[in-house]
Amino acid sequence: MQYFLIFLAFLCGAVFPTQAGLNAKMARLVGNPVLAALLSFATGLVALTVYAIVTRIPLSQFSQFKNAPWYVWFAGILGAFYISTVIVLMPRLGVALTFGLIVAGQMTVSLLLDHFGWLDAPVREISLGRVIGAFCLIIGVILIRKF
Repeated sequence: MQYFLIFLAFLCGAVFPTQAGLNAKMARLVGNPVLAALLSFATGLVALTVYAIVTRIPLSQFSQFKNAPWYVWFAGILGAFYISTVIVLMPRLGVALTFGLIVAGQMTVSLLLDHFGWLDAPVREISLGRVIGAFCLIIGVILIRKF
């Protein structure tokens, strides 16, 4: 099971550049990156709705959103920011540099979330090995940018 989850995480990472390329192409076609992001979210909404219906997810659970703390609503805003920003950056910086920087940012914030247990993450203290790993990612971004 652990190997499947690792594969799934890798696959998820592989999907991001493909999604970015498709969204950038849509932005060129419609002439606006925000409109392309809106269309991307609309397509995702339709896909998730179909999935929920096909898998018979109990929609009664949906009403629990009223119990959510105010800050969890930023997830949607952050998703919109992410998609829109990637659409703008990818054609200007290239796929490898854009996603290298994204991964470096993800690792930096991930280490902080792990270390402090923010957002209910299990606490995993920052260690020298983890810092070296994040540093290697940043070195990789610099090399991608330079060459």
